[in-house]
Amino acid sequence: MTEFTMDKGADGVAVITWDVPGRSMNVLSLDALGELDALIDKALSDDAVKGVVITSAKKDFAGGMDLNVLARMRDEAGDDPAKGLFEGIMQMHGTLRKIERAGMDPKTLKGGKPIASALPGTAVGIGLEIPLATHRIFAAENPKAKIGLPEIKVGIFPGAGGTTRLVRKLGAMAASPYLLEGKTVAPAKAKAAGIIDEVVEDPLAAAKAWVLNAGDADIVKPWDAKGYKMPGGTPYHPQGFMTFVGASAMVNAQTYGAFPAAQALLSAVYEGALVPFDTALRIEARWFTHILLNPSSAAMIRSLFVNKEALEKGANRPEAPDQRVQKLGVLGAGMMGAGIALVSAQAGMEVVLIDQAQEAADKGKAYTESYLDKGIKRGKSTPEKKAETLARITATTDYAALEGCDLVIEAVFEDPKIKAEVTKQAEAHLPADAIFATNTSTLPISDLAKASARPEQFIGIHFFSPVEKMLLVEIIKGRETGDRAVAKALDYVRQIRKTPIAVNDARFFYANRCIIPYINEGIRMVGEGVTPALIENAARQLGFPVGPLQLVDETSIDLGVKIAKATRAALGEAYPDDAVDEVLFWMADEGRLGRKANAGFYAYDESGKRLGLWEGLAAQYPPAEAQPELAEVQHRLMFAQVLEAVRALEEGVLEDIREGDVGAILGWGFAPWSGGPFGWLDMLGAARAAELCDALAATHGPRFDCPALLREMAETGESFYGRFGPEAQAA
Repeated sequence: MTEFTMDKGADGVAVITWDVPGRSMNVLSLDALGELDALIDKALSDDAVKGVVITSAKKDFAGGMDLNVLARMRDEAGDDPAKGLFEGIMQMHGTLRKIERAGMDPKTLKGGKPIASALPGTAVGIGLEIPLATHRIFAAENPKAKIGLPEIKVGIFPGAGGTTRLVRKLGAMAASPYLLEGKTVAPAKAKAAGIIDEVVEDPLAAAKAWVLNAGDADIVKPWDAKGYKMPGGTPYHPQGFMTFVGASAMVNAQTYGAFPAAQALLSAVYEGALVPFDTALRIEARWFTHILLNPSSAAMIRSLFVNKEALEKGANRPEAPDQRVQKLGVLGAGMMGAGIALVSAQAGMEVVLIDQAQEAADKGKAYTESYLDKGIKRGKSTPEKKAETLARITATTDYAALEGCDLVIEAVFEDPKIKAEVTKQAEAHLPADAIFATNTSTLPISDLAKASARPEQFIGIHFFSPVEKMLLVEIIKGRETGDRAVAKALDYVRQIRKTPIAVNDARFFYANRCIIPYINEGIRMVGEGVTPALIENAARQLGFPVGPLQLVDETSIDLGVKIAKATRAALGEAYPDDAVDEVLFWMADEGRLGRKANAGFYAYDESGKRLGLWEGLAAQYPPAEAQPELAEVQHRLMFAQVLEAVRALEEGVLEDIREGDVGAILGWGFAPWSGGPFGWLDMLGAARAAELCDALAATHGPRFDCPALLREMAETGESFYGRFGPEAQAA
């Protein structure tokens, strides 16, 4: 299938149009790269062609590279995957450099043909790297479009010249937010930053006009011109030296050395800044090859790109007619209910927000107003959008307003009696085919469904707080939950542009089942005399966004006490966390309830800013004279979580390991570099994991006992993705 086509206009401008059949957005394949290369050759050799414009037939320009291309490069190289990858990457560099040089004489820099790019919408990844090689970039006045290089977010970095070109264009300091953070911006902001050149109503027409008037000097890139100096200076320039020292410090402060792509990117930038442009491209290609061969890269791409996209497209959706929500009821206008109302109204749904008191309901609606006001100040919303969104939300105390709702989400207090009461009140006014969802983080769905007159239409939808920021939604199927309820929940989550995982009912479901042991292991170590700084830094060096002590401060210590008491009541003598409770309950008795009280495991100032670990902790739990090795602390923190993930799979709570990995990364920030718990175990190997379990269990107790499934896989030499991945399941 042809992806690039060329039309030679009567005006002498050849328009190369990108259009990948069957895809909503263009992505680059190896075959398409060859097509583009051949068309550039054809245009440059045709005397009737005065210049070229590269554009898209779709509403957007391109969403990046087909990441399967990278695997193909590696696989086709046989015994030397590094060679295959490097040569494939250099092939991309060759095509883009051909565009950049445009047939000009290498000595005089004259005689080339101007090549511009016209971007109708979003241009990210390779979709920006190609335009950066053209001589002028025109983008449409499309505030919804995104421009940027977000590769770092999936464990790689821009490797088709984007890293080298953006640094040469902006300087290392100005380029760092787009390279090291993967920041994407609207066209107007991209122009202000110097990433693109023009924002116009009709980018194709403007690009054609520019091509017909461009001269030799207009198409020579600064880095190809004599006397070029990098903005901000090179590493050995006094100003540049400070930039690179600062960049290295910033990367290490943010990643703690856990993310190899950031280090590789910085190395490519540093080394590339010391040499001529073409040599810099080879350096970029070598570092890009290096990172592609790192198992972290493959794991992150699999979880954060391939698996995430599959789940968002309904990989595990039951067969059912379209279940998109038209009218949503939200019971409870507190922080969670207000957030649900906000994201749902933004997605275009009519929302009925109910609370006991009108004042509380109005306050819940005001949350949306305040959020949109902040968006207007930042240029991300408009007064018109604010008015439209607020008009979709009805704040009331009247359950009769639920008439016509096809989905209701209950978000009241975590009390079974209150939840049962509002379930019955709501169902009295709902259509017979409406789906009822409860937002809960711990209460068993099958038990809550007993209050419903139609348990097959009852389901759990667990949002993470704050709703508007968190990307994951956990859908929980009760014993009697029917397929249509599951499809409804999945379609709703897709509407609000979040990623769903669907799990079966069990205590704490999946996410909290893994999060709580992570927190508990950190607290348990405090009681043992392990230095709190060692615990927190061990977690950060594993790639977790926050350590277990900071996490319990954020979620609140009194909530931890409540969960501990409920779990103890349910498990009785089998309750395993007495050592944790000693520390946790003491903190609560001291009034140190976490960040909300400006006092927890950390100290805070009056504004709630975290100042550092609370020094008073050492008086109650003095540090032991002999501290454990960093690796032991890290193994305890990791295995506390991954063993619960394995047990969830064993018990059928998890039905798809993709959901386990994506859910862990998006839900609580599980070491993204690892690809998730199952990705990490596959990197480690089942045999080594079982060996470490045995050592931890011998020292720290049965919570680290090796699950039977993991033991079996250690003996057979299997991997989780080899046995439970989509390819294995399809075989």
